[in-house]
Amino acid sequence: MSFTRQFNALRSENKVTDVLLWSVFALGVLKATTLVLSLASLIADLFVLPGVSFKKYGAYKGKYGVVTGASDGIGKEYARQLAKRGFNLVLISRTLSKLEALKEELVGKYKIEVSVLALDIADDSESNYKAIQETCEGLPVTILVNNVGQSHSIPVPFLETEEKELRDIITINTTATLRITQVVAPLIVKTARESHCRGLILSMGSFGGLLPTPLLATYSGSKAFLQGWSAALAGELKSQNVDVELVLSYLVTSAMSKIRRTSMMIPNPAQFVAATLKNVGRRCGAQERYATITPYWSHALYHFVIENTVGVYSKLANGINYSFHKSIRVRALKKAERQAKKQ
Repeated sequence: MSFTRQFNALRSENKVTDVLLWSVFALGVLKATTLVLSLASLIADLFVLPGVSFKKYGAYKGKYGVVTGASDGIGKEYARQLAKRGFNLVLISRTLSKLEALKEELVGKYKIEVSVLALDIADDSESNYKAIQETCEGLPVTILVNNVGQSHSIPVPFLETEEKELRDIITINTTATLRITQVVAPLIVKTARESHCRGLILSMGSFGGLLPTPLLATYSGSKAFLQGWSAALAGELKSQNVDVELVLSYLVTSAMSKIRRTSMMIPNPAQFVAATLKNVGRRCGAQERYATITPYWSHALYHFVIENTVGVYSKLANGINYSFHKSIRVRALKKAERQAKKQ
């Protein structure tokens, strides 16, 4: 090959190399810019922007919110904080005495109207959904909080999961949530249209659904299902002035989590619900997900870091999750063994 040909070939190779290098550089700049903008949006949502006004959902105008799983924990706090914003309420849970006590508290403190309905969501009977429909019929409902949920009693291998526990988790977390939404959402659409306001449907998700979680496989799958369903429903109802969001949480002190002490990473129900209602419509830590919010500040930062480093579906995240829940299972089994010896 002549010198001229060798020189031209080298120039051609250098051009290809230059194109590749500039392409890699451009992609790197784009990725870095996207990351910086996402982080800036997260910080603004959590620490800068003022709380969202619920006037657009009919606050102090006689509108109703429906809250499932309302007698304890997070559901009870949703009821309290919606009542504080002037919403009348329909409270649904299993224990009538707790519902009646909460009704007395809210009516006395906020002078609102409260209806209570005691039923077992795990029953999944037509009579349940008919009772909900009859209780809510004719009411100007603008908000539904799908808070009711169930997890495993302790972390357990899927192949050892008892059938009743498996069925209860699927029924409560998925089937009942969808059926209740089918009952209540048409009322929200109707009220939003007639009152020229917006409607809101919040469904409780979990980091257990955000990250595939070994030893909580059924619960994890049920909460992951809610992610896809909620985002799809958001697309359907957007044109009807109804906002739909999945609310992601890490650990919160509650009967379900069996955690009593708060910490930087573990808020109490009042703190968690306050963050949720303050940030409705914002993604906070769920920057990459449509119709999803990770509202509590430490959970949001944790979500953001996982998503932008190892990834929620990575082998590393799965392994860490497995080790964490395996240790919880070992401690729970030892505790049960000690208690059995005492009896």
